[in-house]
Amino acid sequence: MNERELLAFVAVAEHGRMDLAAKALGYSQPAVSYQIKCLEMTLGAKLFVRTSSGVTLTRSGALMLPSAQAVLTLMRGIKATTGDLALVA
Repeated sequence: MNERELLAFVAVAEHGRMDLAAKALGYSQPAVSYQIKCLEMTLGAKLFVRTSSGVTLTRSGALMLPSAQAVLTLMRGIKATTGDLALVA
């Protein structure tokens, strides 16, 4: 699993639709769908139930969402810290 997959997962969970998540991330809708598919394959679990009106989190997806959000927050913190260190060096 990687940062792009987690970003796509959180965006889809927050927007409830792949196309809106893609627009928010600046990705294409197929790219977001692919990231979700890869993440589901890595985890061996379905994260969303897809419907004609959008998506909803499965139980596994709902359980994973807070952890994915926390990981992304940590990653942003690391990037900010290393960016600050680069300015000092």
